[in-house]
Amino acid sequence: MTERVVRNESERDALILLVKARKMPFTMSIRSGAHRSEQQNRTQRMWLNEAAEQLGDQTAEELRGYCKLTIGVPIMREASEEFREKYDRLIKPHTYEDKLQMMMEPLDFPVTRIMRTSEKTRYLDLMYQHFSEQGVVLTEPKPRK
Repeated sequence: MTERVVRNESERDALILLVKARKMPFTMSIRSGAHRSEQQNRTQRMWLNEAAEQLGDQTAEELRGYCKLTIGVPIMREASEEFREKYDRLIKPHTYEDKLQMMMEPLDFPVTRIMRTSEKTRYLDLMYQHFSEQGVVLTEPKPRK
């Protein structure tokens, strides 16, 4: 499957050429937004490490699995019919403990890596709120220059 983020007119023009060159029939989907940013990924990792260190009872990977399941899954079930269908079919029937394991390595069911920037922003905001309510002090990300 071909996927592109179109950010300017020349990228839109190139996509139009690609579509014109495709043999018919074909199916195409268009979604608003772009993939999550590297800055968002770095912030998530930093916060998980800080929370694990300050809370002391779970690893960063365990907290990542918890956040994916309790924060990320609801966001993605709302945002994507395809995600909702796969999650509900493959993961939802399992126990909470099994779901947590499925969110972590080595299974690592995709949640945050398929988010768009707006979804990841919401995810990070809710992560920040969750950990702050537990007394965890999280570093504010540095603005990009």
